[in-house]
Amino acid sequence: MYYVLFFGIAIISWLVQSSLKSKFNRYSTIPVDNGLTGRDVAMKMLNDNGIYDVKVVSVAGMLTDHYNPATKTVNLSEGVFASRSIAAAAVAAHECGHAVQHATAYGPLQMRSSLVPVVSFASNVMPWVLLAGIVLIQTLPQIMLAGILLFACTTLFSFVTLPVEINASQRALAWLSHAGIATGQKQMYARDALKSAAYTYVVAALGSLATLIYYVIIFMGRSRD
Repeated sequence: MYYVLFFGIAIISWLVQSSLKSKFNRYSTIPVDNGLTGRDVAMKMLNDNGIYDVKVVSVAGMLTDHYNPATKTVNLSEGVFASRSIAAAAVAAHECGHAVQHATAYGPLQMRSSLVPVVSFASNVMPWVLLAGIVLIQTLPQIMLAGILLFACTTLFSFVTLPVEINASQRALAWLSHAGIATGQKQMYARDALKSAAYTYVVAALGSLATLIYYVIIFMGRSRD
């Protein structure tokens, strides 16, 4: 049953990613009414929220957009930074939503930021600890338990990420409408694009939880042998 669940989540993840790329490509051909680029949208949203110490920069790749609270930079991919499409406006506004969260000390974002060092450490050592734990589970089950606890940290991070991403999209959509950048049908396009992006985080969190449960089943089963 676990393998059915695992492969089911993997297939859903692939479908969600494919849908996201398809919608991004589609909405990238639909221009915003005021002709603003992704960078322009980001700068305007930051300024409208009284944020003047965050830089907007271009980064390589597709859908590599992110906000870095450590450097206070909104990083927009090449397909978003200079694009005048509704897809670019939605993505840029979403990333600026994170900047607004940071500026207003949004609780879930602060929690996620505090977990980053722990998750970074856990991600680096966890595969080796789990491997050793599986091999030595009969003699040293404590190693497997340690690996499970490390994996639980990454799973927690995935679920803490959900409200952060959903709230950023809500802020983005509200501002796009208020600023007159995406209204009517184009507001629906922006919402659809951001909803598809949110699904990727939901699937990732569920996949992480399923994997965590799998390791717990191994630990409980083999430690009893």
